[in-house]
Amino acid sequence: MAWPQGYGRRVLAEVDSTNAEAARIVSGLSGPEWILGLRQTAGRGRRGRAWTDPLGNFAATLVMRPTETPDLVALRSFVASLALHEALAKLMHTDIGLALKWPNDVLLNGGKVSGILLESIGGPGGHLAIGIGVNLISAPEAAEVEAGAFAPVSVLQECGQRIAPETLLDTLAEAYAKWENSFVTYGFAAIRQPWLDRAARIGDEIVARTVTSETRGTFETVDDSGNLVLKTPKGRVAITAADVFF
Repeated sequence: MAWPQGYGRRVLAEVDSTNAEAARIVSGLSGPEWILGLRQTAGRGRRGRAWTDPLGNFAATLVMRPTETPDLVALRSFVASLALHEALAKLMHTDIGLALKWPNDVLLNGGKVSGILLESIGGPGGHLAIGIGVNLISAPEAAEVEAGAFAPVSVLQECGQRIAPETLLDTLAEAYAKWENSFVTYGFAAIRQPWLDRAARIGDEIVARTVTSETRGTFETVDDSGNLVLKTPKGRVAITAADVFF
């Protein structure tokens, strides 16, 4: 498999956090770089939640310097999840059971197999770190995650397949480079429909919850700005950021 041209690749035996490593090395980079930690000791998810990464699971970060405005840069969460869906389907030899959950989780047989975290480095106009964790061989216990959240699952548990982290990195990097090129060339329109084609629970009632509010409604679509659109008794509501529960 050919590594995508223009992307760097580094594999570390152990690291505290691949996103933290991205912040440490960013000043010396001349282009986008993938960082894979074969063991991650202090991984983080959204809102500072701990992310467990035993040996054999996947923990990687793509660090890059986008040129778009912050609202467009944030849409790379969709690019990353779409690329990861493609990479897992290729290595598992099927896309059955795989689905995307707004805004950037990947589900496998209804459980959460991956999480994606975007962080800015150096503020607006700086670099972007796209952290990706995948439960390849093991998943946290249900008691370790937030009440009501999706049960964590692993590829090995659900499919009986062992995928090496380095193999996933190579496949993911190739898929990401393809979707990134589409995004840069044609904008979010080139990503939105493929993402919706793989989305979980369109047409179903879901709950979007923030720290201060909760919105319940039918999942209609994702709009041109990447917002979750729900049909509620009070009309259509576009949600910029929230945790989603089915």
